[in-house]
Amino acid sequence: MYRSLVVLAAGMFAIGTDSFVIAGILPDAADSLGVPVGTAGWLLTAYALTYAVLGPVMAALTARWPRRMLFPVGFAIFTAGNLVTAFVPVFGVALASRALAGLGGAMVTPAAVAAAAALAPPERRGRAIATVMTGLSAATALGAPIGTAIGSLTGNWRATMLFVSALGVLAAVGIALLLPAIPTPPAVPLRTRVAPLADRRIGLVLLTTLLAYTGLYTVYSFIGESLDRATGGSGTILAALLFVWGLAATVGTLASGGLIDRFGGRRIINTSITVAAIDFALLPWTSAHLPSTVAALLVWGVCGWGLLAPQTHRLITAMPTAVPLLTGLASAMVYIGVSVAPLVGQVGMAWFGAHWLGAVGSVFIALAIVAAEAAHAVIHRHGTDKVPAAPAPAPAQPLPTK
Repeated sequence: MYRSLVVLAAGMFAIGTDSFVIAGILPDAADSLGVPVGTAGWLLTAYALTYAVLGPVMAALTARWPRRMLFPVGFAIFTAGNLVTAFVPVFGVALASRALAGLGGAMVTPAAVAAAAALAPPERRGRAIATVMTGLSAATALGAPIGTAIGSLTGNWRATMLFVSALGVLAAVGIALLLPAIPTPPAVPLRTRVAPLADRRIGLVLLTTLLAYTGLYTVYSFIGESLDRATGGSGTILAALLFVWGLAATVGTLASGGLIDRFGGRRIINTSITVAAIDFALLPWTSAHLPSTVAALLVWGVCGWGLLAPQTHRLITAMPTAVPLLTGLASAMVYIGVSVAPLVGQVGMAWFGAHWLGAVGSVFIALAIVAAEAAHAVIHRHGTDKVPAAPAPAPAQPLPTK
């Protein structure tokens, strides 16, 4: 089980690096493509929105595909999209190629999280989900800072996209060689996949995720501009700060799994959201100096990424009969938040300036705690779906006698 989880986490590392690295090279990409920085933020939106919308669709279309075929094909599409981005000089084509890479991510991520939940026994499911999601947080600790540093040191953001393409190739090879055969889940129509959205319990949990990650990524989408007072405009310092943030994210993801199994998800969710909201509300002042910026990023990383596993666990606990569907919806909702955040950030920069994006984001994060408590109340009131018990074995028949 653990070897399988590590291989899946490695695949998520490649997907996560592509998700997060664009923010670190956004100013250079904007200059090269001849668009304002705010408009260049659509590169993040194109990837994230494609993933969010097509995740359930691709899950339905590829339901009968063997898992060991699905992962390499998804990574091939992902890599092709990044290679096109690395070479095209036109912003519109770059947007289309980012959407193509998002399609590859839409095929891979929900299947990886669902596989983690299927591989683990119920009492260790929180740790299994957190282990695979650690690939995403590790991408923030290593992949995004390395990619940002590559762009800064070479003076060419396109070199960063080549780096991401190489990660996609390595992930595809690793999964093809090391992942054991996983049973193909039964085919589920698209209508059934989105049916949980009509359940108030599921809808409120997903709304919590949407609000929280919209707020968190409002700052991250334009992190170079938001932290320019602390970095002095240095790409190398920004890469170092992303490394600090990523390490904290990795710690938050890993720690959340054990904390869920020990204390339950509600306390972890409420604490993470509340502390993150306070941290973001203070960012206009803490981001003015390097030491206080480091402290703010540590809190941000632990709390922001510590929210992923308990939110997914809450979904699965509320409706354990629909685990593959819910993990896909959970991932999609994160990416919808990520896709909306650049648009919110673009408006926030125009109205208040980049240094006040933390305060803008804190409003969304604060609303997430309201949605989280509403979700808890509804789940507590209506209970959770029960997994049907296995039928009792038929009584043994007496042996025939002569």
